[in-house]
Amino acid sequence: MNKADILGEGPQPTDWKSDAMQRRIRRRYGAERRFKALGLFSVLLSAGFLAFLLVTMLSNGLRGFTQTEMRLDMNFAASTLILDPVQIGAGGSAADTALAAADIDGAVRAAATAQYGESGPALLSGGAWLRVREAIKNDPSILQRTETLWLPTSSGIDLAAKADGAPQDEQAYAMLDGRDVVKTGINWGFLTGADATDPTLVGIWGAFKGSLLTMLVTLVLAFPIGVLSAVYLEEYAPKNRWTDLIEVSINNLAAVPSIIFGLLGLAVFLNFMHLPRSAPLVGGLTLALMTMPVIVIAGRNAIKSVPPSIRDAALGIGASPVQVVFHHVLPLALPGILTGTIIGMARALGETAPLLMIGMRAFIASPPGGIVDPATVLPVQIFLWSDEVSRGFVEKTSAGIIVLLIFLLAMNGLAIYLRNKFERRW
Repeated sequence: MNKADILGEGPQPTDWKSDAMQRRIRRRYGAERRFKALGLFSVLLSAGFLAFLLVTMLSNGLRGFTQTEMRLDMNFAASTLILDPVQIGAGGSAADTALAAADIDGAVRAAATAQYGESGPALLSGGAWLRVREAIKNDPSILQRTETLWLPTSSGIDLAAKADGAPQDEQAYAMLDGRDVVKTGINWGFLTGADATDPTLVGIWGAFKGSLLTMLVTLVLAFPIGVLSAVYLEEYAPKNRWTDLIEVSINNLAAVPSIIFGLLGLAVFLNFMHLPRSAPLVGGLTLALMTMPVIVIAGRNAIKSVPPSIRDAALGIGASPVQVVFHHVLPLALPGILTGTIIGMARALGETAPLLMIGMRAFIASPPGGIVDPATVLPVQIFLWSDEVSRGFVEKTSAGIIVLLIFLLAMNGLAIYLRNKFERRW
């Protein structure tokens, strides 16, 4: 005990009941309440924007999955079509040639005029004759009788059926609805078709398949190279200025704008290597370059998170350094690696700029058959539809966004499942 304490001149205990201390406590609690309120407001604001986005997309996009059809009674026996039912029924190239040469569009227009007047052909979609051609191909016997067909209406009538049409289209639809010759149902063609110039004929399957093939090429290239690079840099690479330069370069590449990778793909894969333009192979190669740094960083962080005791225990029982890495460390780091990989793949799936640079914005009227066939992807297809003049493409754009969001949610859900399945606790 020093002299100040004996004389009562040392530090005095805090008087928590004094007015000054009570004011300080009230200010501190008030600051905490304001911080909580600000955080809650931020969360609610973000949730509100998300809800607005989802409601807007669903209200516009769900209509894109439906289609309005109109009844048309066609007397094939009295039409101008010169087709042999036996030849069509035999199939083969001869049947396809005969169907291609027949004026099916003219026969459809004549039947629409006879049933609905001069404005009848304008009520039908420009590709309605394709539905008639498929009906003839599937059942050639209809060429000898009158057949009732349900054909897609024009874009204006389709919008009017969904309460979003122009006044003249609303009147035309009211007339058709009064005669009970129109119906609205699920548009299966949107889920199984490809791009088209008519909004009533477009489909998302071509772009969806192109995205699947592109993501497959990206995964096959980026995952093994990225994981092996992470293993080498974390477990085997010497610590010197060269490895430091490589680490800095990888971190910088992960932050490079995606359009730069598109320019790289254009210069290397198209202009130098002369690979096919607008193919999933080139798109996958370009996106693999963009995704690989993300996989390397995620892989290194996952490997670092494995406790050193795992390595020491494996070495203690006689495992070689390679066995330690591939039999013990890498399996334990796999959840983090897979999570980072799928998140990187989801980012690549939503990219548009690098794919536009390599020409994947072409009009593709049929789904690709392989990785070297011309194709487009979901983000680019949505971008092209949003740039169309016809109002019928508005709901198709929103429907395409819904498909893309479902794809992204599925990939992120897969990441969560794999993380929980392979996660180890120690």
